[in-house]
Amino acid sequence: MTTAPEDPATALHGRPPVVDPAAWRTARDELLAREKAHTREGDAIAAARRRLPMVEFDGTVEVTGADGPVPFLALFQGRDELVVYKHMWYDGAPHQGQCEGCTTTAWHVKDAVYLNARGVSFAVLTTGRWDEVAAYTDFMGYTQPWYSVRGVDEPVGGEMGYLACFLRDGDRTFLTYATTGRGNERVNASLGLLDMTPYGRGEAWEDAPAGWPEGNAPCWSWRTDADGNATWGPTSRPVPQWTRPGATPVETLGRHGPHH
Repeated sequence: MTTAPEDPATALHGRPPVVDPAAWRTARDELLAREKAHTREGDAIAAARRRLPMVEFDGTVEVTGADGPVPFLALFQGRDELVVYKHMWYDGAPHQGQCEGCTTTAWHVKDAVYLNARGVSFAVLTTGRWDEVAAYTDFMGYTQPWYSVRGVDEPVGGEMGYLACFLRDGDRTFLTYATTGRGNERVNASLGLLDMTPYGRGEAWEDAPAGWPEGNAPCWSWRTDADGNATWGPTSRPVPQWTRPGATPVETLGRHGPHH
């Protein structure tokens, strides 16, 4: 059975209008033209990004990882390019108290094999003390290398919550690009897929038709209670942390110490 656009006999409350295949194809083609223009503009921006100037810094500065202190140059693993995520850190906080946005970003980069195939290494940097960082990464099951950059100046240390790109030329190291905020979304494939769905991300800022499910606060996709209800407080934690083995009781998640 086919219907005319927005046929009141078949319309569903809070759902897209029901149409016949030809009308759907027409609407889809109109949107496709906009999507292609968006893609081409993204390509142009990427071309401009490749032409950004870069900043040289001392690549012998030491960071601390699973094998102890190493020079930042070691993070390249012999490759010429490096992408890092700079994960925010709260000293002394239990595991569930770490940054919800950073948690979801790091969760989506579990395998860098495709980056490696293009000559690019990946690592996560954070300002936490290594003993706390090591316990957290073990609890979360992260597979990519993490390093503490506590006390290290920019561009290796400094402000966290950024994706940053570095280039190596022999023993010389350079910062080429950095982004934060929604610029970090390119790592999170889940958000891109949600953007394709009728209800989108379900966040408060989204432009949705009248009658659609109400959006939640922007943090809803990162923090819930054990039952999956969006919340913020002592019974919540970043969504990926509920999947950790034995992590259901909040009391079992890390130590509750004072912030240092």
